[in-house]
Formats: sequence, structure tokens, C-alpha cells
Amino acid sequence: MLLAAAAAFALLIDRLLGEPPARWHPVVWMGRGLGWAGARIAPRVPTARGFGSFWLSALVWCALAAIVVGASWGLQWAALQLPALPAALLLGVLLKPLLAWRMLEAEVGAVEAALAQSLAAGRARLAWLVSRDVAALDAAQVRESAIESLAENLNDSVVAPLFWFAVAGLPGAALYRFANTADAMWGYPCMHGGRYWQWAGKWAARADDVLSWLPARATALLLAALACWPPRAAQRVPLRTLRREAARTPSPNSGWPMSAMALALGVRLGKPGVYQLHGAGRVVQAGDVQAALKLARKVPLVLSLLALAASVLIVSGGAFWL
Repeated sequence: MLLAAAAAFALLIDRLLGEPPARWHPVVWMGRGLGWAGARIAPRVPTARGFGSFWLSALVWCALAAIVVGASWGLQWAALQLPALPAALLLGVLLKPLLAWRMLEAEVGAVEAALAQSLAAGRARLAWLVSRDVAALDAAQVRESAIESLAENLNDSVVAPLFWFAVAGLPGAALYRFANTADAMWGYPCMHGGRYWQWAGKWAARADDVLSWLPARATALLLAALACWPPRAAQRVPLRTLRREAARTPSPNSGWPMSAMALALGVRLGKPGVYQLHGAGRVVQAGDVQAALKLARKVPLVLSLLALAASVLIVSGGAFWL
């Protein structure tokens, strides 16, 4: 009961208040720690054999992950010493910084608003959201990138943290956000930020792949199911097609929510020279970003309702699951 109520409260806080200040944000702290460590483990020049960098980065990753899990376990233990309602509220407060739906929604919407001003403004705003080079993107490609980022980060910032919170409590959600942040900062197959990550970032990339495997597919299935509602505006997403399209991306996970979004909207998404999803779809147009946001908004709403329903059912049944 406590975990379900805490998840619902965390989503409510996110909707009403958004992100905490950076100086109090645990994901920002994770990023700073990873940045400091990364500057010391990744070489400045490419190396043909980097087993030393690989194992050093794995050791550092595990050490930092242990700190994150230990700290979050301690905070959860302290919260659970309280009566049920205050414990659920405190756990919700602690979980909230590991979720970022409101910020994601605002950033994606800001790309479309900037495009309404000019292509240059749209590219500049998109650069806040993605790591790819945006200088040569046209308006359709800017919108494609925004929709792809929305779908992928819906998993990373909402579904996956809640999934691991349900499985392993606050330590599970914190470990996932640490792994996802490490992948974003270390998981490059080449030079990035003046460092060579081919070997030093491999452990972080694979760890994120493992932890994201189930949540990414759950996110895709949620999008596919919610695309069918309301019935009059429904866009059916065939699961066999979803599976085929998801396999087109180099990542074993990101293709799932992106393919579900492409099929639900009836558009094609892609990265030139790398992959194309739903190639039979139409080119992304003005209005598709808002349509993607409308669909994505249903996911945290449904998850909130499910968490509330679970809390009510468990309480009414007289059972308490921690």
C-alpha cells in the first residue's frame, strides 16, 4: 500500500510543482559525481585495447551505484519508521526527483513553440533536449527528434523509475536513474567531451540496457493501448508491427517506445543513415508534436489512477504491502 500511495503522491507533486532546485536534486548530484569520475577514467585519446578502462569504469560505476543504493535505502528505512500515511507522503517526496514528466512535457512543447517563431529557434530549443547535431535539420526533422525524445524519455523519466520503485522500492528507482544518467554521460561509442568512451562507457551502456529492457517494452505497450482510446480517434498499433519496427534501432530498448509513438501517430520517425521507423507513415507535420504530447500525457495519468486504485483496494482488503 505504501509504495502505491507514494507513487501516486510523487506523480501529483511532479504535476503541481515540477523539479526541485538543482542544489537539492539527487539526479544533479549523480551527474556531478559521474562527471568527476568520468574525467579520471576515460582516456583523452582513442585506444585500440581498453580493457583497463572498461574494468576501471565498471568498478567506479559499481562503487557509485552502491552509494546511491545505500543512501536511498537509508532514507526509505527512515520513512518506514513513521505511521503509514506520513511514510507514504515522505516516500513520495523522496521519489519525486527521480521522475521528470512535467519537465519533459514542457521541453518538448517548447520545441514546437520555438519552431512557430523560426527554424533556427526550433533547432536551438531542440539542442536542449537531444545530443545529436541539429544544425542541418529541417522543420520536419526537428519535430521528429522532439517526438522521438518524448517517447524515449517517457520511459526513462516516468515508466522505468516507477517500475523499479514497484519492484525494489526507493533503492530500485534510484539505481535506475543512476544507471540511466551514467549511460547518458558515459555511454558513447566514440570521442565525446574530449574523452574516449569506447571502452570506458561500455559498462554504463550495457547496465542501462539491462535495467531498461522490461520498462521500455511496458512503455510501448502502454502507448499502444492508450492510442486506442477514445475509440473514435483510435489509431490501432499492431503488436507484430511494433515488434518489427522496434528492432530497427541500434538500441535494444529505445526503439520500442519510439516505434509505438510512430505507429500511433501514423508518422515515420528516424535518424538519417541510422534507422527509420514506420517507413510507410507520413512525414511529421505541424500538430504532430501536440498529438504526441496528448498521447504521452495519458501514461502518467493512467499510472496515477492505477496507483490510487491499488492503494484503495489494498486498504479496503486490510492488507499492507511494503
